Amino acid sequence: MKRILVVGAGRSSVYLIDYLLDHAYQYKWHIVVGDYNKDLASQRVAHHKSSSAIFFNVNDSSQRFSEIKKSDLVISMLPPDMHYLIAQDCVVLSKNLVTASYVSSKVQALDKKAKKKNILLLNELGLDPGIDHMSAMQMIDNIKRQEGKIKSFKSFCGGLIHPDYDDNIWNYKFTWNPRNVVLAGKGNSQFLQNNIQKELSYKQVFNHTEDVYIPDLGHFEGYPNRDSLHYQKAYGLEGLSCILRGTLRKKGFCKSWNMFVQLGITKDDTIIKGSDQLTYRKYFSMFLKPEAGVSLEEAFCKKFNISKNSIEFQKIEWLDLFSEKKIQIPEATSAQILQYILEKKWKLSLQDRDMIVMQHQFEYLLKNKSHKSESSLVVYGEGSEKTAMAKTVGLPVAIAAKLILNNQLTLKGVCIPVYKEIYEPVLNELKQLGILFNETSS
Repeated sequence: MKRILVVGAGRSSVYLIDYLLDHAYQYKWHIVVGDYNKDLASQRVAHHKSSSAIFFNVNDSSQRFSEIKKSDLVISMLPPDMHYLIAQDCVVLSKNLVTASYVSSKVQALDKKAKKKNILLLNELGLDPGIDHMSAMQMIDNIKRQEGKIKSFKSFCGGLIHPDYDDNIWNYKFTWNPRNVVLAGKGNSQFLQNNIQKELSYKQVFNHTEDVYIPDLGHFEGYPNRDSLHYQKAYGLEGLSCILRGTLRKKGFCKSWNMFVQLGITKDDTIIKGSDQLTYRKYFSMFLKPEAGVSLEEAFCKKFNISKNSIEFQKIEWLDLFSEKKIQIPEATSAQILQYILEKKWKLSLQDRDMIVMQHQFEYLLKNKSHKSESSLVVYGEGSEKTAMAKTVGLPVAIAAKLILNNQLTLKGVCIPVYKEIYEPVLNELKQLGILFNETSS
């Protein structure tokens, strides 16, 4: 019997663990789910006969080493900065590893050692990154197989609220890690546009949006995400005139969110002393500093040249930032306080459903004719726990784990899923599970 160690039982692991348990008898697997919250791990496995739940402290090197040593495959669903602790032990112990997170420089540095140990450290196998890589590479390889020359590539993805449950003025709720949402866009965003390399600072990112139309859902806005230039080499797309990877939001979100960015409210580097003694209004006023005789509301409108009737003002008011409500978290950064406030307003209720939207846009030459192809994915969640986000993050990881355990992958070292031997079987099975793209060409 093969032992699979799943480290991390958070929201993104729901479908992953269910898939492994559903296939446990067929493939003779035993699934061990470890988490710092053992009750949560127990809840995920639900007394399944081919499973066990354990308390797991990733910082306990002795326990970490022991549990990995006993396993045939390790799946890490921990926060990205913790994967290296797991990865280094996997290399020492010659154990294969799968994660859904971006490859860090520390994990990448393990490539030669992993190849020498004849193991695979497979990363970026969730939604974004993950399904985006695989679906894009499938289209890229198809175009190249026809001897087409790709000129432009854009890819957008967003975790949003299902249209039927989109019931607040921001048109947004947390379907993923709230902290990641609050800190999104930090660092420079780099991309290529009209043969010109662009680099945007954090304060420019949310000003640079473009319209993205998704069939049957309407128009969204996309803002640049991280370093798009990196994917020219990863996708084999050197020589493009345009490459851009972006994040999707409902129309109007970025303009309002940008106000927080411009005010410095999303800063996460300084503790605000006595933050639990502040009201929302006092906290918000720290960033506007109204002059004597000028109300906070007036100062906000003047700062951004808007009126109290504007949608932007109404969004801030809806968040209660002009109210005397008390902040109840001590010694917090501004970003942590903002997250605290937003979690009370953007939280998924039990009946809420989320939505994943992704689209790839290609422009290419084929037989001296210009072509344009768009490939769109829409996935709806089943509830506040069985979310579309958890489904699209967890299932690719689970399918890849099965491929590794069944010796169907020959790749070794540190990899991302841009190879046909990974993307073809994973996308085929995802299609059977209802996660499929609709493509249009002109």
